[in-house]
Amino acid sequence: MTTLEKAKLWLHESFDEETRSAVQLLIDGNSPDLEDSFYRPLEFGTGGMRGIMGVGTNRLNKYTLGQATQGLANYMLKQFPGEEIKVAIAYDVRNNSKEFGKLVADVLTANGIKVLLFKDHRPTPELSFTVRDKHCHGGIVLTASHNPPEYNGYKVYWNDGAQIVPPHDEAIIAEVLSVQFDKIKFNGNDDLIEWIGEEQDDVYIDACIENSTYQNVGKENLNIVFTSIHGTTYTTVPKALEKAGFKKIDLVKEQMIPSGNFPTVDSPNPEEPAALEMAMDLAKITNADIVIGTDPDGDRLGIAVRNLDGEIELLNGNQTNTILTYYILNEWRKQGRITGKEFIGSTIVTSDIFFDIAQKFGVKCKVGLTGFKWIGKMIRDVEGQEKFICGGEESFGFMTGDFVRDKDSCGSIVLACEIAAWCKANGRTMYEYLIEIYQETGMYYEGLVNLVRKGRDGAEEIQNMMKNFRENPPKQLAGSPVEEVKDFKEQTNFIVSKNEKQVMNDIPKSNVLIYYTQDGTKVCVRPSGTEPKIKFYISVKDAVTSASDFRDKQKSLEEKINQVRNDLQLA
Repeated sequence: MTTLEKAKLWLHESFDEETRSAVQLLIDGNSPDLEDSFYRPLEFGTGGMRGIMGVGTNRLNKYTLGQATQGLANYMLKQFPGEEIKVAIAYDVRNNSKEFGKLVADVLTANGIKVLLFKDHRPTPELSFTVRDKHCHGGIVLTASHNPPEYNGYKVYWNDGAQIVPPHDEAIIAEVLSVQFDKIKFNGNDDLIEWIGEEQDDVYIDACIENSTYQNVGKENLNIVFTSIHGTTYTTVPKALEKAGFKKIDLVKEQMIPSGNFPTVDSPNPEEPAALEMAMDLAKITNADIVIGTDPDGDRLGIAVRNLDGEIELLNGNQTNTILTYYILNEWRKQGRITGKEFIGSTIVTSDIFFDIAQKFGVKCKVGLTGFKWIGKMIRDVEGQEKFICGGEESFGFMTGDFVRDKDSCGSIVLACEIAAWCKANGRTMYEYLIEIYQETGMYYEGLVNLVRKGRDGAEEIQNMMKNFRENPPKQLAGSPVEEVKDFKEQTNFIVSKNEKQVMNDIPKSNVLIYYTQDGTKVCVRPSGTEPKIKFYISVKDAVTSASDFRDKQKSLEEKINQVRNDLQLA
């Protein structure tokens, strides 16, 4: 079926008049958007379904959301026969999120499913917490994380509070694909909606503090700057910091106003220094020790601290997680809580430093595919047998404990501020603490390259790039021979020096390649599951002996990353 034929199906009377008119305009105007709007259905990636808002099968709208929710309802009714099924729904600040939240609720209640619906914007981790706290069978959050304003999205959670994983995700997708648009039940039953408000914030915040604090040192003297970057955490983080005992909290007031247009930033992504520019400017005035920003749905956090020159510098996700993980494990050891049955969670694209940290403290480091749903699966798979302590991934996500089964900025921020306060009280900065950790584990340094390729042609180009990297792996990177080629799609690990291919079946199949060189350089290549990008994660390492040595090593490792980029022709 051609794209035009697919589009004309949306002119049927089963679609509302507004939708039919919009589709007709695309057809009559021979719009270039027609192809991208209809050439495929939206797919579930590592973070669920995410796309540009508008009409079409490849857009987020009433019908694609309705189809996804009807399919989910059909699946849940089969999974929980005879039970009163409950689903919690939250939504972020994005344009149409609130309306989409009610739309999704209507489809569920039309199928006889009870809905716990937040009255207003709430962070994604609070939704995960609520699924567990309210003993729900599942959860849904309407969010597109840090994507541009024209995007929105839809993430599904199961009854453990974690995002769906196999076999549920594949089975739900099969149900979704079997739903015809004219079979979606849109006529909801408001009697089956229970509204949730601020009272749930307090329960969630108390849990964050309980699971993320270890000592009370110097909190009254720590200068904090926080920005929600127009996102949802205006409802939770300031209150959590105050309740945890921090006294000096300055907010970037212009960015505490929720807005799906994100008017003060080009991108609401705390991974990018530009998103924290206003917060850093405020930090100069307030002489802040730490600057913190979160993304629109409040699961990612960016942390900036004073570097060796006294300037505010944004840490990357691996650096932040290194500090948080090391501190937590050290506190667990001091409290005698490490028994040999504990583990931390990470992902295949995250720094290997977490293996070194885990070994130092006598715990396991388990690794899964990209996305926190896999860390959630780790927890569920060994529940009652092993204890999860904390986990993180390089894309600015971290979770403390298992009370939330997704990355959680609120608890992580409380913990980060505790560490900053403890460091300050002991005459050092978090940055100096990081260097001390590197002296024990070795210094890992990372670079990330994102190549954006939009639309149908872009998707094909990304596929061809992956094919080429799979069939023609590099022979060496930055002067060091490639020793291992891990192919997670084929589930093989090729040992170059032995000309030997080993089977890897402990991690599900995924279109990811990892190259390891003889000197420990690591390069991971993968298409994004939620954005039109192919990503290259580069990690290099060296020994560091002191703070003065750190500067030289940082410079040499930056040069090495640039060499790798050149070798891969990414410069």
